[in-house]
Amino acid sequence: MYKIVRAEALNANVYLWEVEAPRIAKHCMPGQFVIVRKDADSERIPLTICDYDREKGTITIVVQTIGAGTKDMTSLKTGDYFHDFVGPLGNPSEFCNMSPEELKKERVVFIAGGLGTAPVYCQVKWMHEQGVDVDVIIGARTKDILIYEEEMKAVAGNLYITTDDGSYGRTGNVTVCLNDIIKEENKQYTKCVAIGPMIMMKFAALATKELGIPTIVSMNTIMVDGTGMCGACRLTVGGEVKFACVDGPEFDGHLVDFDQAMKRQALYKTEEGKALLALEKEKDHHECSCHAGGAK
Repeated sequence: MYKIVRAEALNANVYLWEVEAPRIAKHCMPGQFVIVRKDADSERIPLTICDYDREKGTITIVVQTIGAGTKDMTSLKTGDYFHDFVGPLGNPSEFCNMSPEELKKERVVFIAGGLGTAPVYCQVKWMHEQGVDVDVIIGARTKDILIYEEEMKAVAGNLYITTDDGSYGRTGNVTVCLNDIIKEENKQYTKCVAIGPMIMMKFAALATKELGIPTIVSMNTIMVDGTGMCGACRLTVGGEVKFACVDGPEFDGHLVDFDQAMKRQALYKTEEGKALLALEKEKDHHECSCHAGGAK
């Protein structure tokens, strides 16, 4: 059992948990993920690590409620426990294998879309600890769903925020923002890391390909089992079949077949919807039973 030392709602649909997991905190690196289960019979959910504290022995995860499994997790509060918390899994960011001298030669821009801000923060914080300043673009549909702004300000060299509706920061999507800052500030980047919704990563990779900027993307959104056995995260990278959970989750964004990956991702939408409806019916039945019992 893994104790939750902090539970916080970041917005209406995004939740943060800081969890006591000292063995994982001791060995994990940016880019890796954990698999969690709320209860013994709960769904296995792979989640990219948002932050870690080796001294405290804690791991921070940030979750958006999409399906039944993540919706059920929102009942967990400070002092509660996860039944399973397994990791670190997957491969660390390629930056972790570079020397400090090599890192300082890079001029990196991170692009974070929505929930992708959480795993981007982990990498940016690590780069900051190595003495490397990087630029960060955070994109969101609207100001209300923006997360980790203040935390990112503390570790990013320059932070650019853009919203689709113009309610905060710049107006437009992340690719518009990238092109604008390159033109306005004469930026020259040697590498880009884009993490967020699949469609965002696809168009970010298309934009950086035109700009000649090598780009890394994280395919954690298509992982299910997290061990390479289920095959759900199979994707094509440079004409070769890869598995996001064991070969990644990070890949060359210019080589990923995003159209194929998005089709695969869509295959599970119907099942997720059914599971969510079943969970809501179960909760409604439980609440009705409680009310009926109280009326006797």
